[in-house]
Amino acid sequence: MSKTRKHIPQRTCVGCRQVQAKREMVRIIRTPSGLQIDPTGKMAGRGVYIHNQRSCWETGIKGPVSHALKTSISKADQQYLYQHMNSLPLEE
Repeated sequence: MSKTRKHIPQRTCVGCRQVQAKREMVRIIRTPSGLQIDPTGKMAGRGVYIHNQRSCWETGIKGPVSHALKTSISKADQQYLYQHMNSLPLEE
């Protein structure tokens, strides 16, 4: 018997454009009330994926997130995203 490998969904990070397994990234979704971080990856809404690294978040917040979500980022949403970014560990 040959074992079939399970399919692992791949996603592209909006910050660095690298493709990686979906589970290794954070999903940000657009909701009617604003942007939200989706820890489960299953919430309804248009979403983008981003690595859990400050460099990817810094790049992503500047433009690629709003472009991919087809919306403009409000000041409140920007604060929310920066707050999450600042909770991430510093990279070496």
